[in-house]
Amino acid sequence: MKITLLGTGTSQGVPVVGCQCEVCKSSDPRDTRLRTSAFVETDGVRLLIDAGPDLRQQLLHNRITNLDAILVTHEHKDHLGGIDDVRPIYFMKKAPIEIYGLQRVLHVIRKDYDYAFKPHPYPGVPSLHLNPVKDDPFMVGGVEITPVHVRHLTLPILGYRIGSFAYVTDASFIPETELKKLYGLKVLVLNALRIKEHYSHFNLEQALNIIGQLQPERAFITHISHEMGLCSEVEKQLPENVFLGEDGMIIEV
Repeated sequence: MKITLLGTGTSQGVPVVGCQCEVCKSSDPRDTRLRTSAFVETDGVRLLIDAGPDLRQQLLHNRITNLDAILVTHEHKDHLGGIDDVRPIYFMKKAPIEIYGLQRVLHVIRKDYDYAFKPHPYPGVPSLHLNPVKDDPFMVGGVEITPVHVRHLTLPILGYRIGSFAYVTDASFIPETELKKLYGLKVLVLNALRIKEHYSHFNLEQALNIIGQLQPERAFITHISHEMGLCSEVEKQLPENVFLGEDGMIIEV
């Protein structure tokens, strides 16, 4: 399995427009972050996790020209705002783009991209096929995907486990029943917004506590804000098997 972190930043990205903090002014490329997304390739299946507003740039930079499905965590625009950018892939595939997510989130996609769902769509729009995710694992091209139900403050959202890899972002609480789905991992990607506590995201301490409980072989932090601090400084505080995610980082499992 090959995982590419397409983006590791929060809803504003890093640098933040107009901000003059040391992170936003940093010349270290590791401190520049697009909105959070990932691309997973396993057993010949290509899966995109979230499609934020930087998706076109991410697809071009990482030379991604095909995918089998999009796994959506939730409906916030930093995770959904780039769905229309899969149009060239749809044109090449000549087949609908399969999208998986909670039924509530699929309703938002249908509303926001209503032009793609009209009985007689305008020429050139993508064809999107929506697949509701519930509690049970589901298959995409022979690959089993286990949904992990977490909370973003009070909003129910999804993480995903694929084999010995799991991806959880924007979480502030993981129920014990769902934590059980995350044991025995080789790689965990987990969100941590900043050093200080936050009302709707894990901070670094909370994320490290969860990583310590689950004991994956390796863990990577994502959904990082400029308030986390300089990468060069923060990485010194991390356990030897925990790393700050970086845009374009490739993880082999």
